[in-house]
Amino acid sequence: MNISIEEDDITEAEVDAIVNPANSYGYMGGGVAGAIKKEGGMEIEKEATSKAPIMMGFAVITTAGKLKAKHIIHAPTMEQPASLTTIDNIKEAVKAALECAEENNLKKIAMPGMGTGVGEVPKDEAAKAIIEVLVNHNPKSLKEVILIDKDEDMVTEFEKVLGQ
Repeated sequence: MNISIEEDDITEAEVDAIVNPANSYGYMGGGVAGAIKKEGGMEIEKEATSKAPIMMGFAVITTAGKLKAKHIIHAPTMEQPASLTTIDNIKEAVKAALECAEENNLKKIAMPGMGTGVGEVPKDEAAKAIIEVLVNHNPKSLKEVILIDKDEDMVTEFEKVLGQ
């Protein structure tokens, strides 16, 4: 499985699915979730909340509305909206997102700096956790994961961990 890094807007990614660092209720208020809802449409949040509660360590897939991506994978990094998160929650969310992608036979997904916005996990720690889970994943259908973020510091941390 190829892991690449891009400094870009995740809502513009042309992939099978975008990973949304969600909350267990499926509400898409701020950060990446808010941007996905703003660009893709309210139907994404409506579908996500209809599948809630999304337990920690699990993920659900929805349509992507008006986005170029085909789907959104909602993988909770926190239970309550806009609450702090942990490295363990980030790892569980990344694992859940990868499992969801595999279950849906996806080949290419885009993932942001999970838990680094409202979750307030330091970018360097999040990058290590995310990439640790990715490199230890045994892919079946998944061919590529793009680590994508508009935040230059997050991109730099991804590059440091991957040694680029």
